[in-house]
Amino acid sequence: MGSVKDSLIFDAARHILHTLRENGFSGYVVGGAVRDMRMGNRPKDVDILTDASIKTLENLFGGGKVQIVGKTFPICIIDNIEVAVCRAGTRNFPADDLGMRDFTINSMAYDPLQDVLLDPFNGQKDLENRVIRFTRDADARILEDPVRMIRGCRFAALLDARLSSSALDAIERHAGKYAGQVPGERIRTEIIKAMAMKTPSVFFRLMHRTGLLTWVLPCLERCWGLDGGPFHGETVFEHCLLVGDALPARQPLLRLAGYLHDTGKVDAQGIKEGRVTFHGHEVHTAAMEADLDRLRFSSAQKNYILALVGSHMRSLAEKTRPKSVRRLLALLAENDLDFADFMRLRIADKKGNLAKSPYTLSDIRDRVKKVTDEIARQTAFHPDDLNITGNDIMDICKIPPGPDVGRIKQHLFEKVLDDPGRNTRDQLIEMVAAMDRD
Repeated sequence: MGSVKDSLIFDAARHILHTLRENGFSGYVVGGAVRDMRMGNRPKDVDILTDASIKTLENLFGGGKVQIVGKTFPICIIDNIEVAVCRAGTRNFPADDLGMRDFTINSMAYDPLQDVLLDPFNGQKDLENRVIRFTRDADARILEDPVRMIRGCRFAALLDARLSSSALDAIERHAGKYAGQVPGERIRTEIIKAMAMKTPSVFFRLMHRTGLLTWVLPCLERCWGLDGGPFHGETVFEHCLLVGDALPARQPLLRLAGYLHDTGKVDAQGIKEGRVTFHGHEVHTAAMEADLDRLRFSSAQKNYILALVGSHMRSLAEKTRPKSVRRLLALLAENDLDFADFMRLRIADKKGNLAKSPYTLSDIRDRVKKVTDEIARQTAFHPDDLNITGNDIMDICKIPPGPDVGRIKQHLFEKVLDDPGRNTRDQLIEMVAAMDRD
């Protein structure tokens, strides 16, 4: 692999392979690292496959940082490099083990010490032809791990490839069999990885085509073919994909929120004066919440996505008044949302509407200035920003701690949102005293 080899094999991996060879064992770089190397890319990590046993690895590398993980197929982590023990016996090593891997493009092995590539299943050819093909028997690979169907769609999207006819047929045959049987966190991992791609919409389209999206993200699947209404030039499904693609790959949760932001339109749809409407669709989140829960997103992750979806219809236009801008900022603060993320979703939402023009740079600058002007006034955007404390309120009103304190504080906050100049200690105390007299 020429210069690619020199730049890709880390010193620790080279040391492991040398040590194995010196002690009569074989070792190969395998999996994604070889795939990436053959494409001329630098892999993020290097995995090794060996015919040595776990016990032997512990003995050979006991002086280093050795950790054993996994129950069904134990893996030895040596100096932060995963070293897997051959699962298929050593008689035909490493071909038998490679034959148990998911796709041919991941079933190659490379010996960097002799610069030799082992490719028993023509993974290099499939890589050159941009084909995703299950290794050996497609049905067997899927039965071993149904998540491989989702991975196949992800790799096809990632590598700008197509599923082989055998892979496509097998996925379509098995797509409806595993709803509720695959751990949600494993599906979530595949979805999050897909968010880092250039155009994850390809991934979602392929899952729709194969029938996988029905149980992977049913809230999105049900948007297929739904009329976007008179103010859109695309279906709701297409709009969601366009919006997600327009968001940054470095923010996977923000991007996922983009793909899901209008899924509530299925429940909100109605007809008014002969036209399709989706009034209040941003609060119809039950289907999306169910999917996020099933996929085992954390509470913080779920709340972030729901808050973005729930706020994405809040107006921020050229004619938006300062009072409305303050209320928007208060909503974002209440939900622990960053204005930049809100704005990114708004920009993408507009870009994904084929019936309208996207925001110009001038449009964006105008909206950002409205927000920065209000922030510069150092007003309160949360009840805790008031220049009065709960203890102050209790002292003035002679009341104990409890919900009444919170209600009074919220009332003061509403007054300050209307007029930021009232957020002084003297004025707030006077307002509380007036409330107490009433």
